[in-house]
Amino acid sequence: MTNAAAPTAGAPPATTLVAIVGRPNVGKSSLFNALLGRRSAIVAEESGTTRDRMIAPAEFEGRHFLLADTGGLLPEPETEIETHIAAQVDAAIAGADAVIFVTDARTGPAYADEYVAQRLRQAHKPTVVAVNKADNPSQESLAADAYALSLGEPVPVSALHRRGLGDLMDALMAQVPMDDAADAPDPETPRIAIIGRPNVGKSALTNAVLQEERSIVSPVPGTTRDALDTPFEFEGAPAVLIDTAGIRRRGAVQPGIEKFSVLRAAAAIHRCDVALLVLDATNPTTDQDLHIAGQAADAFKSLLVVVNKWDLVEHDDPRREERRFTRLVRSRMRFLPNVPVAFTSAIDGGGVPEALHMAFDLHAKRTQWVDGPLLNRAVMDAVSRHLPPTSAAKGSLKLYRVKQESVRPPTFVFFVNNTARIHFSYERYLANTIREQFGFDGVPLKIEFRGKGGVHVIGDNRSKAAARARRAGNRGPRSAGTRGRK
Repeated sequence: MTNAAAPTAGAPPATTLVAIVGRPNVGKSSLFNALLGRRSAIVAEESGTTRDRMIAPAEFEGRHFLLADTGGLLPEPETEIETHIAAQVDAAIAGADAVIFVTDARTGPAYADEYVAQRLRQAHKPTVVAVNKADNPSQESLAADAYALSLGEPVPVSALHRRGLGDLMDALMAQVPMDDAADAPDPETPRIAIIGRPNVGKSALTNAVLQEERSIVSPVPGTTRDALDTPFEFEGAPAVLIDTAGIRRRGAVQPGIEKFSVLRAAAAIHRCDVALLVLDATNPTTDQDLHIAGQAADAFKSLLVVVNKWDLVEHDDPRREERRFTRLVRSRMRFLPNVPVAFTSAIDGGGVPEALHMAFDLHAKRTQWVDGPLLNRAVMDAVSRHLPPTSAAKGSLKLYRVKQESVRPPTFVFFVNNTARIHFSYERYLANTIREQFGFDGVPLKIEFRGKGGVHVIGDNRSKAAARARRAGNRGPRSAGTRGRK
């Protein structure tokens, strides 16, 4: 039995959403990290560390799902932050397909646990009770106290020692079916999500792409409430279009159905291959636009910036104005090198075919394999032009070879003498070399280094080998992370 973990590179998009909820300081974020096999959420002894939802793709025995971490629920929130957390958790419960309810084995069910349990019973969501901090076999019997919550059989786990995670995932999968790789959509079929803040013309662009009134178009922000998947064809090529609700900045999100919509919109980013970030030509590149672009980049999705309502911009020379806007967008989105930009008027369909051509091209790049000898030659030429920096303390970095390990997104592995000698500026230099040499503009690349010292990755870029190495390092005793209660 393997644990749940971060999906391997090239994994199919997941649609099942599982939310982790509970009162403060019961170990929700620790369990979130343990199930992913990496440290993504901040873990601290003080309660209230997690204030917003975190969503990450996960995998368990070939089944793929999205895992959402949430802040702690309190029966009577006393501060604005606690009220905000409660609203976020309500949104997670409303938008989730299943819930993992975390309690503390050492304290037993508290009044706050009963409050959360009541909310879950009212929501009628498939729920598994995880009794955390059962760090040894003698403490597992404490899980029986959680029967009083009337949410089914509790599962004793220890996120810290990775005990009982297999049992927890078995119980979860018995409650709700996960996405099977065998049932995943054809990877050759692009999944295109239309994302952006409210009232920039996403639904109008959806209707222009589908050439029908698929979505309600209104000048009132927030008309679209859920992420809607629609198969379509463009010039004979099949694709799936995902229209989403507008993603507002955190403080502007209203309680209730709108929070459900924003959660589903964030999950849609994880399910797509190419994200079309729609900007308003009359008010482009706001801070929220940059935040949404960052969400797509963090999920390693190809991004196309679509400047909509282009017909409302006055200009004498259209081409010159497009070049000016492109420079503006790229200067604001420097974290996305040479991001492609398209210009549309969704109301009359202007520029929409050109934008779709660019989206299909981005998907083709996302699934592109680079010839091995050409890849090694390009990288070694780059190394000869610009040698790695040398540190008196650590020595010099030597790069032996590079290979492409997977696609969707393209993942490249560098074999070096010592991973401790890698400097972040040289990581960026090598990644940009591959991007420029093989036309990966607009496509996030996963970069990994292997050698003495283990596996070194940029951010959360982790291939299958890195995930195995990280899990092996965290597993500890034989009992950690196994199916049985040893």
